Amino acid sequence: MLWSKNRYLGNFGRRAFSVLSININLFQLIKYMKSISKALVLLTLVFLASSLAFADRDERLKETTVDALKMLKNTDSKLNDWFDDAYGYVLFPNVGKIGIGIGGAYGKGEVYKKGEFIGEARLTQASIGFQLGGQVYSEIIFFKEKKNLSNFKESRFALSAQASAVAAAEGAAANAKYEHGVVIFTVAKGGLMYEASVGGQKFKFIPKD
Repeated sequence: MLWSKNRYLGNFGRRAFSVLSININLFQLIKYMKSISKALVLLTLVFLASSLAFADRDERLKETTVDALKMLKNTDSKLNDWFDDAYGYVLFPNVGKIGIGIGGAYGKGEVYKKGEFIGEARLTQASIGFQLGGQVYSEIIFFKEKKNLSNFKESRFALSAQASAVAAAEGAAANAKYEHGVVIFTVAKGGLMYEASVGGQKFKFIPKD
C-alpha cells in the first residue's frame, strides 16, 4: 500500500513536472512570438517609411510631364537641341490661366538638371489689363548655365512684366535665343485668351527628398 502511494506520488510529481515544463515552454514560446511580432512590426514600419520616402514624388505630375515633353518635341523637333545644350529646365505640363480684366495663373512642374529629376516647382501669376477668357498651356523654361538654375532653386527667379515666351511651332526653337540665361517656350492646349503673357510669373522650388 505504501509502495502504491509512493508510486502515485511519483507519478503525480512527474506529471506536475511535465505540466510545469509545458507551461514554461509555452511561456517561452509566447515570449518568443512576442519578440518576433515586435520585430515584424518594426520591419513593417521601416518598410513603410522607406516606401513613403520614395512615394513623395507626385506620380500624376510625372506622367503629365512626360506627356507634355512628348507634345513639345512633336510640336517643334528643334527643341531637342535645347534639351541637349541647356544646363537644366523646368517643365509645367498644365498651367491654368483665367482672366476677366484681372487674371491669374497657377501650375505645378518638374525641375531637371542635366536630364536628372531634382525636384518640383510651383508657378503663380497675377496680372491686370485687357484679358478675357481662360487657357491651359504647357510651359518650359531652359536654363543656360548652373547659376541660372541656382537662382531658380533659391526662389530668386521671377519673370519681369515685359517677359515673353516663344510660341512653340515647328522651327521656332531654331531662332530662339537666351535672354539673361533663360528662354521660355509655351504651347496652348485649348481655350481662348487675348493676353497670354508670362510676365510677372513667380516660382517656388521644392527639392526632392
